[in-house]
Amino acid sequence: MPKIVIESHIPYVGNAFAGVADTTFLPPERITPEAVRDADALIVRTRTRCDAALLDGSRVRFVATATIGTDHIDLGYCRDNGIEVVSAPGCNAPAVAQYVWASVFTLRRDDWQGLTLGIVGLGHVGSIVADWARRLGVKVLACDPPRQRRDGGWNPAEPFASGSEPFVTLSEIAEKCDIITIHTPHTKTGRDATHHLADRHFFSSLKRKPVFINAARGPIVDTEAVLSAISARRLSACVIDCWEGEPAINRELLRLADIATPHIAGYSVEGKRRATAAVVSAALRHFFHNGSPESVSPAAECQVIGQYDQNTVLTPGSILASYNPLVDSDLLKSTFNPAVFEQLRNNYPLRHELGFTDTVPVK
Repeated sequence: MPKIVIESHIPYVGNAFAGVADTTFLPPERITPEAVRDADALIVRTRTRCDAALLDGSRVRFVATATIGTDHIDLGYCRDNGIEVVSAPGCNAPAVAQYVWASVFTLRRDDWQGLTLGIVGLGHVGSIVADWARRLGVKVLACDPPRQRRDGGWNPAEPFASGSEPFVTLSEIAEKCDIITIHTPHTKTGRDATHHLADRHFFSSLKRKPVFINAARGPIVDTEAVLSAISARRLSACVIDCWEGEPAINRELLRLADIATPHIAGYSVEGKRRATAAVVSAALRHFFHNGSPESVSPAAECQVIGQYDQNTVLTPGSILASYNPLVDSDLLKSTFNPAVFEQLRNNYPLRHELGFTDTVPVK
């Protein structure tokens, strides 16, 4: 049987591999070169760096991350060494939309109507944020150069699809928006590199003192630049869920952010189930080439009951009733140290997405 090393903080795996694989569950700090040397596969989260330092000399040929992002995986190394890499894009998109809009209504409950929302990155997450905006009657401007080149424009009724609504530049977002939320991957190279996309130039060009939200990846935002923007009162409020240097985050930004949370925007029951089901299914396909016994399938506890419901009633009240970001923010602000940041992430009491009820026991 293949040996699979699984990060122990990934929920809902259960006995999905019972009888077909030898599984070892380890916390990220114990996923070492020695621990994976005789493994055939890894299933991890963002805290496990999968590169030559970890994988050289091992027999690993499959790496799955139960996350939307892959910036913790050396994709070039894996490609060159015949290692298949899979992720779970979009798994937590409704939960992040819930976080973004709950933060907006926490900060602008009385004057949100008539505001313009700027979305940087109209992918899985940004598209749901935009869809909620449409249903709430909020104007959206979207910046996404790769999609602009591919699609030309986007469709407000179905934001993940192409359409006639034009994309705008990052400069237009800075000039015209009252709320700015970022939903791009973190990349350091290439035409559309996003490392420090929100830099001093971006913050100095803000015109409307917007609410600024980063629930994407920490290094997309230059920490010193956002601190300067707060000091210069260029922002009306700042929401930070993703931080440079996690878990050793900037204490001054923690103090000054209006909402500060430990990278949990996407931490919903349904999002975690989607992610786990995706990577378990991919691992089974990898090892059994779609010829696995009918009894081999992701365990029931990692299945999602229902899908993202575009008909769920959205109001400021219903969104705030589904999630209060100040609870998580107050806890991080009052107890922070790097170890606590990780403890809060790893032991987070998963919330439900708006419109879902739990019909499968939580394990």
